[in-house]
Amino acid sequence: MELMQYEADVRMLGDALRARGWMLATVESCTGGAIAAACTAVAGSSDWFDRAFVTYSNAAKTAMVGVDAALVAAHGAVSEPVARAMAEGALAHAPVQMAVAVTGIAGPGGAVPGKPVGTVWLAVAGVGGTTAERLQLDGDRDAVRAQTVAAALVRLIQRARAVS
Repeated sequence: MELMQYEADVRMLGDALRARGWMLATVESCTGGAIAAACTAVAGSSDWFDRAFVTYSNAAKTAMVGVDAALVAAHGAVSEPVARAMAEGALAHAPVQMAVAVTGIAGPGGAVPGKPVGTVWLAVAGVGGTTAERLQLDGDRDAVRAQTVAAALVRLIQRARAVS
């Protein structure tokens, strides 16, 4: 994954967050830190990027950002409630005003009934509440991960610009 392909979006996100004096945290499962890597690939990101939680395992989701293990057991790691809990957990565990969380099935394995490869839940939490959406992405593992990073950046830009 070429990080500089996201440079324009990261610069827009940084400008929007910097203008509000906000800091960002990421909570990443299927992307393994790629959103954070894209953000920090651009000089000056320390003005608006605070930290990343790579919560690849279910245990990490619980230990690092407080996702209730019962929530994971009830809905699965790749679900709206878990994505929301991940994003909200970042707000509770970091001095930030905005957080993004992603959890998904990048493939090639891991699909379960109702959750094929390419299923990703993306949540954004912060001022204005928490939103979540299910993405159904195409392609191989690298393509799913790259599309997830791109979608996360776009949603963050939208939120940072929209909240008054």
